[in-house]
Order: sequence, then structure tokens, then C-alpha cells
Amino acid sequence: MNRFAACLAVGTAVLVASPAAAQQASGWSGPYVGGQIGFGQLRKDDATVLFDTDRNGTFGDTVRTGAGADAFSPGFCGGAASSSSPTTGCDRSDRGLEGGVHVGFDAELAGLVVGIVGEAERHDLDDSVSSFSTTPAFYTLTRSLRSSYGLRGRVGVAATPATLVYATAGVVRGSFRQSFASSNTANAFEVTDRRTSGWGHRLGGGIEQKIGDRFSVGALYLYSSIKDEDGRISVTQGTAPATNPFLLVNPGGTVFQRSDDRFQQHSLKLTASLRF
Repeated sequence: MNRFAACLAVGTAVLVASPAAAQQASGWSGPYVGGQIGFGQLRKDDATVLFDTDRNGTFGDTVRTGAGADAFSPGFCGGAASSSSPTTGCDRSDRGLEGGVHVGFDAELAGLVVGIVGEAERHDLDDSVSSFSTTPAFYTLTRSLRSSYGLRGRVGVAATPATLVYATAGVVRGSFRQSFASSNTANAFEVTDRRTSGWGHRLGGGIEQKIGDRFSVGALYLYSSIKDEDGRISVTQGTAPATNPFLLVNPGGTVFQRSDDRFQQHSLKLTASLRF
């Protein structure tokens, strides 16, 4: 997050120091439309993979070998596996580009600027978690945020007639693509729902600088947390023998999902708006 803070500080300094920003600007009341572009970074956690060996809808079972040992004793990692062994590490890439459009309305009330803004964005941000079995084999679950739609309120103060500093918070709905990869070629795997979506919240703050009366540019930081609990993998027999650990409790196979049900990210964006 230090890099986010540094970028926001630099962006703020550039905006305030802009010669064009020194032009006299009218008030902040009225509608506006615009766009934003930036990058997002995952908030990483200690996610693992949870198993439902009897397929009763309850996760947290231990997948065991025929001898009773934990079939996933090698462990987990918060990224995409690079091999069948956890000792080689995981790809923990956690950043991606994002951009979109927004429309909003501001009003000046009792020395404050209050408003509402709606936004639609496209994202390129992958969140992976991997498990490792004693086979050895890897199993990587990835959810990719592809689009989001949000509605936020914002409250700020005009530090100067042309400079607005504000805080913002609201709701967001995100759409995800679920995918799966494994070095296990014996069992058969199916992503039960490749496209999922969920509701969440956003909060943050920013600065906006007017350039003349009708145009403004800004820098915006947002933290987003979106519910995503529907990405599941169904494992069936495939060409594996009946003694396969995934089949020992229920011959129909095992279902697994990631342990964290929230997609969390930090975003830093540059904004531009046309005001009416």
C-alpha cells in the first residue's frame, strides 16, 4: 500500500501545481460525466481450499488416502501453482488494469460539497489459490474480476474554489469468471459455475481539480470488498481407480472451493469529468 500512497501523493501534487488549475472556477453544483483509468491490487489473505467429501454441502472435510493420511498434507499457497510441488512456490501476481465511465451530481450545502456518482468498469484482476496433494499434484482455483457496477455517495470540502477534497462510500456489484487448473490427469474436474457475481461495498477518497468551469481531473483511491462464494469445483472419477482419495467417502466424488468468500482489492485511478 506504500506505493498506492506515493502515487496518490504525486498525483495530488501535480494536480494542485497545474498552471491551468489556477484559472478561476465556478462552484461544484451540477451534473457531470466522465471516465477513469488506473490499476487494482489484491488484498492478499491466507486463503486455502475447503473440501466436501460426502457432497452434503458442508465444507471443511479432510480428503484422506486409503491409509487414512491427509491427502493434502503438502499444503496451500495464495497464488497460481508453478509446479506440482509447493517448494517451487506460486505466482502471486496481484495487480491489473481497470477503467470505466461514471456519471454523477454534486451540490454545495452549508460549506460542504455532497453528491452521488454511478460507475461501470472493466477489470483485469486474477485472484488464485492452490492446493497440493501427496500424489504429487497441484489444484489451482482462480476467480477473475471482469466487470463491476457501483453507486457511491461522496462528501467533500473545497480547499480552494477549484480544488475539491472528498471521502466516498457506497455499494458495488462485481462479476467474476471462475477457472481451474490441475496437474492431476486421472480424475475429471468441472467448474460448477463459470460465471458468478456478488454484492459488496466500496470506500475511499480523492481529490478533484477544476480546469476552467466545465472540466476537472482527479486522483481517486478505493477499497472494494465483494462477496463471491459460488465458485466450486466438482471432482469425479474420470480414469482414476475406485480407491482414489476423492472417491473414498462418496463414490460420486468430492466438491471443493476456496476458503475466502470475499474478493478484496485496492484501486488507484485517475479521473476526468465534464461538468454541466
